[in-house]
Amino acid sequence: MRTLQDIDWNSWQGKDPATLTFIVKDEQILLIRKKRGLGAGKINGPGGRLEPGETMLECAIREVQEELCITPVEPVFCGENLFQFADGYSIHVHTYLAYDFEGTPAETDEAIPLWFPLDGIPYEEMWADDILWIPEMLKGNQFRGRYLFDGDRMLDHHLELLDVEAAEGT
Repeated sequence: MRTLQDIDWNSWQGKDPATLTFIVKDEQILLIRKKRGLGAGKINGPGGRLEPGETMLECAIREVQEELCITPVEPVFCGENLFQFADGYSIHVHTYLAYDFEGTPAETDEAIPLWFPLDGIPYEEMWADDILWIPEMLKGNQFRGRYLFDGDRMLDHHLELLDVEAAEGT
């Protein structure tokens, strides 16, 4: 696999369904430095894999609670990213955005909370795809991205911006 065209996206299914949730408040975004698992050491939004019996929204809220000890208020679905890795692993990530939260962000075994100004997001310490879709999410655009990675290196990508009516049907 060298390009997105090498993948049959019509039959593609991610091995792991997962979520990412971003909280934006007072012109700042709450990110984490991930301490373990996929992307350990990188800066990202809190998130993780779907557990049996829960909805994507329930997963999004639970993961923020587990990683930062806070509860996002009314997270809204923003888009989805489909990741295929050259080693065969794949993950389908549903992304949410919230503008408020309850509690105080705290470090856990999984994550260190970090606030950044919206114009100072440290993309150089994040996954290579983040600089493509996070700005679109912050502008209120819904999206669907497909990415091919070899380890940490992005080999190919395609980002599609969706109109809200079409995105709500997915």
